Formats: sequence, structure tokens, C-alpha cells
Amino acid sequence: MKLGDYNLNSIVLGDCIELLKQIPDNSVDLIFADPPYNLQLNADLYRPNQTKVDAVDDEWDKFDSKEDYDIFCKKWLSECHRILKNTGSIWVIGTYHNIFRVGSIMQDLHFWLLNDIVWIKTNPMPNFKGTRFNNAHETLIWATKSKSSKYTFHYHSMKVMNDDLQMRSDWQIPICLGSERIKVNGQKAHSTQKPEELLYRIILSTSNVNDIVLDPFSGSGTTAAVAKRLGRQFIGLEREAFYVEVANQRLSAITPLENELIDYQVEKKKPKVPFGNLIKEGFIEPGEQLYSKGEKASAIVQADGSLKSVDLVG
Repeated sequence: MKLGDYNLNSIVLGDCIELLKQIPDNSVDLIFADPPYNLQLNADLYRPNQTKVDAVDDEWDKFDSKEDYDIFCKKWLSECHRILKNTGSIWVIGTYHNIFRVGSIMQDLHFWLLNDIVWIKTNPMPNFKGTRFNNAHETLIWATKSKSSKYTFHYHSMKVMNDDLQMRSDWQIPICLGSERIKVNGQKAHSTQKPEELLYRIILSTSNVNDIVLDPFSGSGTTAAVAKRLGRQFIGLEREAFYVEVANQRLSAITPLENELIDYQVEKKKPKVPFGNLIKEGFIEPGEQLYSKGEKASAIVQADGSLKSVDLVG
């Protein structure tokens, strides 16, 4: 199957590496990748009451060795590097099982790492055996195609979202529960569904309206769902037909936000007016006295637009 116009705004069924090869060079604005973690679970896990934990034991998460996993990651990351625009960026999420290997491969492929973001789960699964610390976070790598990439980052919008404080690299977000968790016949549709709030921050902060957002491991379609709601175009790649069906049903229920709601008004710089123009147009007169906030300091407007305070002029 060829990706006509890269099959924009759809979930494409097939192997991600083969499908990525069909996407043109330098054509994607933002990539979010939630690859297999290669958890290598060797046995079932049980709670203290002897009920079985619904852990990630899917076939798509299993590799014969760490070396096989590295080869797999190098292939899909190489394609992502090729198709990513010089103005774009990529996010990859993982745990201690895989994220360090992924990060090393990304640096070998000349991605430029901008941040590692720690997703702190406010409601993590307990460590039932009591043999380790409670694993309550996952790590995201945010990177660009090269060191010189002119990437998108809506700094002021993220600051506003964070109560007018700089958005930090530790994000406290609960795991999917309740109505957000997609279920089929009473069972979780996907074992590693990510919360929409996580993708909301990523897409809102590092892409623009109408940008192309790609997810090579689409799963239940969270990336595509949030991208559609935020007025982005999207491409989802997924090898399991069942997940494609789940994602398409999810997408059919989403209505994009109105453009005026996603226009980044806070990012727009207000025009600057030369002080001399204010004098020229009569808004301020030479000889007029101006005061600082709280009136602790004052200055006299000069005819040339400068200000004089006692014996200081500027």
C-alpha cells in the first residue's frame, strides 16, 4: 500500500518501518512515538490477595534480545529522522527498560536532545512484591533533527497553563482510568493507553495549527485524537487491525476546536511604537512629567523624545 498524500488524517494499517519508508523526506512537523518497551516479563504478577495483575504481556512488546530491540529501534528512528522537518521535533516515551537505549540510538542518529520530561503518575500501580521502589514515572525525550533546527515551542502558552509559572520538566498526570480508558467488552482495549493530557501538552506546546503530527505506534489512537481536537493533521501507523478499528471509532466522535480557541493569542507580540511617534501625534507633550509605577520615580519628557530625571537623561 502506498501512502497517498501520506494518508493524512487517518490510521494506516501495516508495519511502521515499511510505512515510514513511504513518507517523503522532511514532511512531518511533529512525531510522538510510544514504541514497545521490551519489558521482558518472565512470569505472571499477582497482588497480595492473589488476583492476577493485568500486565503488559502482548506479543508486540516481545523481542528475542536487547540487540534485536536495538536494531528495531534504529530502523524506525532512522526513518523518523529522515521524514522529520528541520523545523520539527520528536518525542519518544519509555521506562527504565528501554529509554536509555533509545536515547543513545537517537544521539547516534544525530538527533539533538532538548529535554527529558518526567511523567509522574499521580496514581501509579503499586510494587506488589515490595522488592523495589514504586515505579511511579515514565521518561519522555524531546529532540530535534539537528542542533541547528528552528523548532516550535509555545513557551508563553505553557507558562499560562502552569499558573503563569515556567512549565517544568516534571509533569504530574494520572494514568488512564474511568471514562478515558477505552474498553471493549469490559476489557481494556489497549494495555498501554496514554492519558490525553500528556499528548495535549506535547502537541499544544511543540506544534502549530494544521501541522502534520505522526505517531508510528498509534495503538488506541490517543495522539490522533488529541491532534484532531487541536486542529492538527495527523498520521497514525498501526500493525494491529483491532487497534485501528478502536482508534477510528474514537476519532469519529471528536469535533475539532474552533480556530479562535487554538490561535495562541498569548504568543502574539504586540506592535511596538517609537516613543517619538507618541510626541509627534500629540499623545505626550514635551515638558510633561511621567511617573513610574507607585510614583517612586519621575522624569520630564524632552523635545527629542528622551526622558530626564534629575541629572540623568536617557
